[in-house]
Amino acid sequence: MDPRRRAILRASLAAGIAASGGLLASRVSLAAPGAGEQRFVFVLLRGALDGLAAVPPVGDPDYARLRGELDLSAASALSKLEGPFALHPSLKFLAEQWQSRQLAVIHAVSSPYRERSHFDAQDVLESGFARPHAAQSGWLNRALAGMPAPRGAGRNAGVALGANIPLVMRGPTEVASWSPGRMPDLEGDTLQRIADLYAADPLLSRRLADALAADEIAGAASGMMGNGSVAADGGGKGAAAARNAGAQVEKTARATAEFLSRPDGPRVAVFETTGWDTHANQGSAAGVLALRLAALDAGLRSLRDALGSAWDRTAVLVATEFGRTVAVNGTRGTDHGTGAAAFLLGGAVRGGRVIGHWPGLSAAALYQGRDLQPTTDIRSVMKSVLRDHMQVPQRLLEESVFPDSAAAAFLPGLV
Repeated sequence: MDPRRRAILRASLAAGIAASGGLLASRVSLAAPGAGEQRFVFVLLRGALDGLAAVPPVGDPDYARLRGELDLSAASALSKLEGPFALHPSLKFLAEQWQSRQLAVIHAVSSPYRERSHFDAQDVLESGFARPHAAQSGWLNRALAGMPAPRGAGRNAGVALGANIPLVMRGPTEVASWSPGRMPDLEGDTLQRIADLYAADPLLSRRLADALAADEIAGAASGMMGNGSVAADGGGKGAAAARNAGAQVEKTARATAEFLSRPDGPRVAVFETTGWDTHANQGSAAGVLALRLAALDAGLRSLRDALGSAWDRTAVLVATEFGRTVAVNGTRGTDHGTGAAAFLLGGAVRGGRVIGHWPGLSAAALYQGRDLQPTTDIRSVMKSVLRDHMQVPQRLLEESVFPDSAAAAFLPGLV
């Protein structure tokens, strides 16, 4: 057995095989083939991204005073958008997408959740319901049933890369999974004996075959990886962690593109990144948050590059569970907030605009006197992209995918 197949089987063993849910997964999940050649990618930023840093409203009269040392008004390489808004200097690829009219920014956005628990907020964001723990399935998995499958679609509804399948992709539609192995290589004889053992069991042999195929696809993505494009500025453990996360995001994005670009592969993907909970030493134009934004930006660029011509038929939604406080806290960071910023980008997106009503940052406009007031329900964006881009019937969206979202109106013309 050659080294690649040895690594493949090692990875499948590390992930584990379960009759109920297939191979385990976590960081990336890829779902059922969608409408024709259209692709949809949902990027979940766990930890609550500071939307006032990612998309600073530098033209708001109250912004600089409230942001203090996090004020980005005078930052060099700040990319101006429309109205009072700009993009953080680390988001160079997103700035290019804005200029190409392939990026739309949704500001002052949130889920229906109004408390400040990461766990509950992520549950609401992923389930699609208005309250925490209302469902054990996710909105994207439920939407798969309404997506018309293209010709030549593979047997699997999708694949998940990582340690476990996120809630947004759990549900009635089968989702396979793959996880990069961390065990040392096994000898070919040992692997062959395990393969022979599985051969007599239809379920285990099928799961093993799925793992082999998934690892082959992800291996192709690894072969395209360079040294990473996240700048190594800054020091300390936080900066090192951010740089390591950046390399992982790029690798994950390229693996995602490898699956989505295959004729018989999935058409919908989810991957997540962590480390956005910036309570201390957040930084402004430089620092830990800037490094994480650069990592995300590089990952999205890698996704675009690896998708090639399929990017023209792709929409990518980047969202977080809630925003952060407007004012800086005592540890030079920001605390859990409410209103946030989201990004919708891709060749299929009608970009070059900021979507949603900007409430302002005056004392009277702040939510509970401390947070950006949310004015757009993130489910409006999700519903609109699923209906208009992935051709999910509106009735299914309103009855099954987002069953308590009548107040979240569709947003025409996003794609």
